[in-house]
Amino acid sequence: MRSDVITVQTGPRATVRDITAEAQGFVSGQGDGLLHVFVPHATAGLAIIETGSGSDDDLLNALGDLLPADDRWRHRHGSPGHGRDHVLPAFLPPYATLPVLAGRLALGTWQSLCLVDTNGDNVTRQVRLSFLPG
Repeated sequence: MRSDVITVQTGPRATVRDITAEAQGFVSGQGDGLLHVFVPHATAGLAIIETGSGSDDDLLNALGDLLPADDRWRHRHGSPGHGRDHVLPAFLPPYATLPVLAGRLALGTWQSLCLVDTNGDNVTRQVRLSFLPG
């Protein structure tokens, strides 16, 4: 198994950050296997979605409707509505496993691997990439 950690800057507001290129660079030349991606944070998750056509904003809007940043949350430290950030990983898990064929991510034409971070209090995220040969 080969493993590495990348650092991702997400910024001070909710964001969907495409990390497909970083993941592809990690598995390039590795042959067949699985890429396991893990975000060791309690307030971020991973999604496999189409990006660049408004889907990333649609996802953030849907999360805003489902998990509004208001005062309903019992977990109350940090920014207003921060409790919703701690519920996010129940809907967008902090892990994903992707097939790798001949050193290439076997994603569909419009699929991208994205880090989703609604927590503006923590603008730097770590993502662990682990390649398991097949």
